Amino acid sequence: MILDERLEFCDATALNTGGANTYLLGDVIDLQSPSGGPVLQDIGLGEEIFFVITVDTLFVSATGTIIFQLVSDSVATLLTSQTVHFATAVDATPFDAAGTVLAAVALPLGNYERYLGVLQITGTAAFTAGKINAFLTKDVSKWVAYPNAVGA
Repeated sequence: MILDERLEFCDATALNTGGANTYLLGDVIDLQSPSGGPVLQDIGLGEEIFFVITVDTLFVSATGTIIFQLVSDSVATLLTSQTVHFATAVDATPFDAAGTVLAAVALPLGNYERYLGVLQITGTAAFTAGKINAFLTKDVSKWVAYPNAVGA
């Protein structure tokens, strides 16, 4: 899988350890063209592009739940009137191990606002530890090792 530094939202970014609330995680991508033209709507430039979230460091919470959202907004804080483009299911597992893939989805079509980023929505109780990686890529690593089917 090839990663572009400018398409990374989070690189071993710590979860926000505040209580139940919504938090911006990591970097924000500005989708406006460098010349100040219109906001890019075809983010993959004609090719499919994927949004991926992986666990970098074990998530720890006594009873917390967590949701991650890919959102865009007209302001870089992403917390005013954001448009949600993708959301993970509610994760009530307080101990997600490193390497767990939380999302690997084709970037949804739609109207994107100028800034694109990832929000963490913590419910019930705070997380005391955990880090994620979140990024856009054109090729998702889907290789999985399976036991061979040869009898012993």
